[in-house]
Parts: sequence; C-alpha cells; structure tokens
Amino acid sequence: MSLNEQNPAAPTAPRSLAEALRARDDASLARLLRARPDLLGPVPNDLTQLATRAGTRASVVRALDRLDRFTQQVAQALAVAPEPAAYGTLLGLLPGEDTEAALPGAVATLREQALVWGADDQLRLVRTARELLAPAPQHPSPTGLGPTVAEATAGLSPTRVQEIVAAAGLPSTHDGVSAVAALTGLFTDPARMSALLDEAPPQSIDVLNRLVWGPPYGQVTAQPAAHLRWLLDRGLLLPTAPGTVVLPREAALHLRGGRAHRELEPVAPAVREKAAHRPQVVDATAAAQAYTALATVEELLKDWDEGGPTVLRAGGLSVRDLKRTASALGGTEAQAAFWVELAYAAGLVAADGEADERYAATPAYDAWLERPPAERWSRLAAAWLVATRTAGLVGGRDGKDRTLSALGPHLDRSAAPEVRRRVLALLAELPEGTAPEPESVVDRLTWERPSPAARELRTRLAEWTLSEAEFLGVTGRGALSAHGRALLGEGEGEEGAAPDVRAAATARAQELIAPLLPEPLDHVLLQADLTAVAPGPLVRPLAEALAVLADVESTGGATVYRFTPGSVRRALDAGRTASDVHAFLARHARTPVPQPLTYLIDDVARRHGHLRIGAASAYVRCDDDAVMSEILADKRAVPLRLRRLAPTVLAAQVDPGTLLEGLRSMGFAPAAETPEGDVLITRAHAHRTPPRAAPEPVPEGPAPADGTLLDAAIRAIRAGDRAATAPRRAAPAHPGGAELPRTAAAETLATMQAAVLTGDSLWIGYVNAEGAASQRVIAPVRVEGGFVTAYDHTAEEVRTYPLHRVTGVAELEPDAT
Repeated sequence: MSLNEQNPAAPTAPRSLAEALRARDDASLARLLRARPDLLGPVPNDLTQLATRAGTRASVVRALDRLDRFTQQVAQALAVAPEPAAYGTLLGLLPGEDTEAALPGAVATLREQALVWGADDQLRLVRTARELLAPAPQHPSPTGLGPTVAEATAGLSPTRVQEIVAAAGLPSTHDGVSAVAALTGLFTDPARMSALLDEAPPQSIDVLNRLVWGPPYGQVTAQPAAHLRWLLDRGLLLPTAPGTVVLPREAALHLRGGRAHRELEPVAPAVREKAAHRPQVVDATAAAQAYTALATVEELLKDWDEGGPTVLRAGGLSVRDLKRTASALGGTEAQAAFWVELAYAAGLVAADGEADERYAATPAYDAWLERPPAERWSRLAAAWLVATRTAGLVGGRDGKDRTLSALGPHLDRSAAPEVRRRVLALLAELPEGTAPEPESVVDRLTWERPSPAARELRTRLAEWTLSEAEFLGVTGRGALSAHGRALLGEGEGEEGAAPDVRAAATARAQELIAPLLPEPLDHVLLQADLTAVAPGPLVRPLAEALAVLADVESTGGATVYRFTPGSVRRALDAGRTASDVHAFLARHARTPVPQPLTYLIDDVARRHGHLRIGAASAYVRCDDDAVMSEILADKRAVPLRLRRLAPTVLAAQVDPGTLLEGLRSMGFAPAAETPEGDVLITRAHAHRTPPRAAPEPVPEGPAPADGTLLDAAIRAIRAGDRAATAPRRAAPAHPGGAELPRTAAAETLATMQAAVLTGDSLWIGYVNAEGAASQRVIAPVRVEGGFVTAYDHTAEEVRTYPLHRVTGVAELEPDAT
C-alpha cells in the first residue's frame, strides 16, 4: 500500500500544471502573474486556461529570456534529464558547492514562473520549454549535449541495432526496444562504460574529447578510418544523416563526469569598485552637474525660442540641424541628441503642428522655468528614468538601413527604463561614494539577462546610462549621489513600480538636491573692460534683462557678459532708454559702474534713432542733411540704391529690414519707425507650440499589473475555477446534455428560494443580454419580482440577475465554496 493510501489526508502529487497552480495560494499566483504579465491578456476563465496559456510558445520564450544565467542553466539541465527528474538527479547534473547553495532558489524561480511543476522528486519542465531547450540538429542545446541513444537510433534498422549491441559486448535481444535499453544501460553504467573506453584506440578517445562539450555532431566519409569505425560499431557515434554522426547524450555525460555544462555560473558576478570618494564630494559634484544640465536645457530652448529647426518629412531633426545645435550648446552631436531627447521626454519641446512644421518650446516650458531649480531638475531626472526614448541610437541605422535621427521615430527601446533602474540599483548596492568599473556593471547585467537577442542592446543601454547619469547629475565622479539614490527609491528598482512610489521618490530626490544647488543671485560684478561677471546663477528677471543688454562671452562656474554697441542698441530697440539702462546697472551691480560703460551707453543712445527708417519701399529721414549727404557719398550704400527726395529724406529700393541692417553695418545707429512716425520697439517673439503632453513610454509587452488588478484577476480566476471544478449534487437528467445546468423555471425558483433560507451556494447557468453563456457560483440573498439578488463568488460582489436568463441551477456540495 502506498503512503497516500495509508493516509488519505496526505496531499497527492499534481498530475498537471493546472493542478499545481490550483494548489498555490493567492500570493504565489500574484507573483506568477506579476512575473509573466502576458498571462493576463485577457484574464483567464480558470486555472486550466491559465496553465494552457502559460505553456504557449510565445509566453514560454518570453519567460525563458528573462531568467538569469544560472536559472537558465538549471532549465537547460532539466531539458536533458530524464522526465520526471528528481532533485538529486538535477544536482548531479549541476555539481559544485556554490551550485548546491544556489539550486533551491533557481528551482523555486522556475516553479514560481510555471516553467517547472511537480514535487522535488518529480520535477517536470513544461513541454514547450523542453521542446525549446532539448537538443536537436536544428537548434543545438546550450549544454552542448546531443540526443539520447533512443532518439539517435530511431532511424536505424533493428539489424543494425543488434550489430551495435553485439559489438559493445552485450547479449543479443529479441526486439529493438530492449536492445536500445541495453545499450542505454551500458552507457549509463560508469563501471562498464569505463571498461569499454579502456579498450578504445587513443585516436578514438581524441575524437570523443573533441565532441564531448559540443557541438556533438561530426562528419564521416563513406569509408571511415579504423578509429572511427570502432566508435560507430559500438554505438559511441550514431548516424543521424548521411555523412553525419552524433555522440549520444548518455556517453557524453559519462565523459563529462555527469556535468550538464562545462562552466556553471551559480553566483552573479560582483560589481567591482573603480574608485572611492567622500560622499559629500560625490553629492557636490553631482549637484554642480545638475545645475549645468538645467543651464544646458535652458540654453537649448532659448536657442529655439523663436522657432527651432524644421521637422523632417519622416520626422526628427536633420543632421545639419543637430550639428548646429551641438555647436550652440558647445558639445558633441551625441550630447546634443541627449539634451534634445531629454527635453522632449520631459514635455518641454515638441513639433508645433503647423504647415511648415518646426520644433519649439511647449507652454509647459514657461511653467517649468518658473519653478525652483531643484523641482526643475527632478522633473528632468524623473522623465529620463522612465523614458523609452534612447538618444544613444541617434546616428545609427534601423532595420531598413535608415538613419535614426534625434526626435525622430524608431528611437523607443522598451528595455531602456528597466536597464536604467537596474544600473542605478547596482550602483546603490555599493558603499556610498564608490564608483564602479563599467565593465563589471555590464557583466552583471549580462548574467542577469543572458539572452543573445537582448545582450547587445542591454550592454549599450548600460553604457549610455552611466554616461547620461553623469551628464544629468544623478551620479558624481561615477558614484551614485544621495539624491540619485533617492530618485531610485524603495521599490523603484522593480519594473512597474506604482506611480505614487515614483512620485514619492522624485520628491525625496528634490528635497535632497535643493540645498546643494546654488541660490540665484540678484547682482553682477561690472568690470572696466566692458564686461559683467555673474558669479553664479542669476534670478530670472535679471538674467533675461542682461541677456538683452549684453552678449554672453563665456559660461561655466561664472558667466561673463560683454557690453557692445550692438548689444546696447538691442536694449534701446526693445524700448529701454539710456536712463533706464544706467538705473538698471546701478541697481544690480555690486561694483561701481565703470566710466567706459557709461560712455558706451550714452554714445549709443545719443546716436540711436537719429536716423529713422520707414516703408516707402523704404526711406531714411534725418534732421541733419549733412548726415544724409555722408550716407549718399559712402560706396557701401550703393547696394541700397538710395535717392535723395528732400534734404532730410532718402528713398531706397530695398525693404526696411535690409536698409536697417545695411546702415548699421556702415556704422550708423538707425531706428525703425511706425507708420505714425514713432520709434518701433522690437522684442524677440517667443514661439510656442499648442499644449503638448510628454511622450508616453512604450512598454515591453504587456505592462505589469498593479495590485488592484492582480487581486481582481485572481478572484475571477479562482471563481471561474470553482465553478468549473466544484463537485455537484446529482441532478435529474435533462434532455440535450448541455454543459450549462438545465432546470425548469419552477424548479429553478424553488431551489433559489430554498437557498435563501439555508444560505447554500448554487451553481447556475446564465445567458446575458448579448447571448453569451457563462457558469457562476452564487449565494442567493433575496428572490422577488422575477429577479434574484445574490453574492456572486465569481465577481466577489452582490449582483442581481433576471430569473428568465438563468438556464438552470444545481446545488453544490457543502464544502465546494
């Protein structure tokens, strides 16, 4: 008698994946659905359907690709092990002290993700995974093993199999099945196998050694050499196709000492330390770079303030516009692409959607400018962390050999947010102030996701993440800063972290970086060489006014502005007077206003507007006819085609703008005037797009479900499974044998009324208004007016159903619910 027969209460081993899932608790099912979100689209009706979906090829491939290297090696070992495999057998295929410690966790992961089911003495890989990982000529196994003796001899004639058995020193058998079993027994018996190999010629052993770790296939001629013939005669090499032979799996395992893999990697490679700095130095360096990042984004959008580059027909920036932007920002094209894509991801720049479509700042940019520096930085950093836009791809080629352009299509990579979070999480595991070796970070990510299809992209994403985090000020000197650590947040390293968790992490990062960013200043230092030095960031009104009055000469820790006749004239054109400029400088200068600067302002103001330009095509008027004569006598005025109409008026054959610039290039300071004769005040026109939302990240497959959806899905699956598997009391037979319960209307009503009194649950068939039939488990509460109000175990809520849509009812066993 078996143990289960002696103790009826003992749990029986599951006979299928569906039964294994049925034995799980809700927390375990939630972990499965979180790890494999594709199983929820749509929500399965019951656990049998969930098991079926978990075994589909696409889902299994996706799940296998997301396993770490050692867990994949465990799955590969199970694919070449006998089925079912005991835990001890698996441990024998994966020997080693580190393996023994890591194997339980790997098996638990495979079981939790529904890739393996069964007790430890009967581990079974789901059929699709076995088909994908088992050795085959079309797709060799990563273990390097070949087919079993039984698989390799399937195409041999019984006579040939008997010849091999005899040559191997085994007694002949009466049928091919027993012959194959005998040969398999020989190859799996260490003592007899060693004795057989002791008789082998040295050259035969050399051949086996070349095949033992894979690939196990080799080529032979029609007349093989003696050492090859020896192996062929004894089944150590078995033919699989004309001219092709294979080393059977059992023989290879003996030669390997039972190992499924040459090298096992049960322990993740450590992230090595490159340098260590004081945490305060790291935070200060990162904050300085964060301030530079803010200034760079502002400079970019200021450059595009009146309308940026045109949008290519296929979308994105042209190579020429990207080069010009890089030159304006003082960096490389790769860096310019990063800043442009960052501004786009944060919703600060977009296409304006007009007929001649151009890129421009969005209305959100103006609101962003008004926020404190820490808040502005946190918005950029949060957008970068979740963005699937990948600036590092700019300049490369897509699958159709098209150039990938900044802000263009085809730059989304779904793996980017996950890799960024994981890289930051690895940096967070190091001691504070420690910078890692980039190669070790890449090695760790490769171990965690070794799929060849994803390896190259993830490597490049990791390298880009390390450099972009430094640009943005998330790291300083290669080490994760305190505000960068906060940005990652608790739970933020997990894919699909809830929005409120991300918001809390962003707020905490903002709080930490705020004291490290320099406070805006309301003053500058004026110097005698017609320059002004801003020793730090300026308050916005001062910075905007100074940008009109002077030209930026250099940037860095301090910004140097230079006053020129052209810059002063620009301020006068914007409506300021000389007295306004003097008062502005006196109010914001911590040093006395140098005399050369006062003279410059007064000189430009005295000459400003002395000449007036209007539209004739264009005209020049001036109260001083000597000045008019001087203009006419100047050879540089010839292109303007001027003609004197009166002593104080000249007419031109060019438009007012060309005339204005032409006279300014000759050293005059003309002012444009309105048709009424007033000075025309010119200000830069800020071009903005209509309201635009930031681009949504493109998820990699179905998005992970949140807790609420998981709870609802599990309730629905459990209820559907309960309805499909609940034991039912014997009911009278009804014609048709339909799947849904069928009872007469009077019996349905009487049964429901009785259940209201007894509190029993019922199994009903129900057809909705669209004609869709379903099974439900309900506990009736009230029956009146042709309706039944009941607690629906499927939906886990109280619902009301019309009785005429209930096809029938059956009572459940008392413990069915």
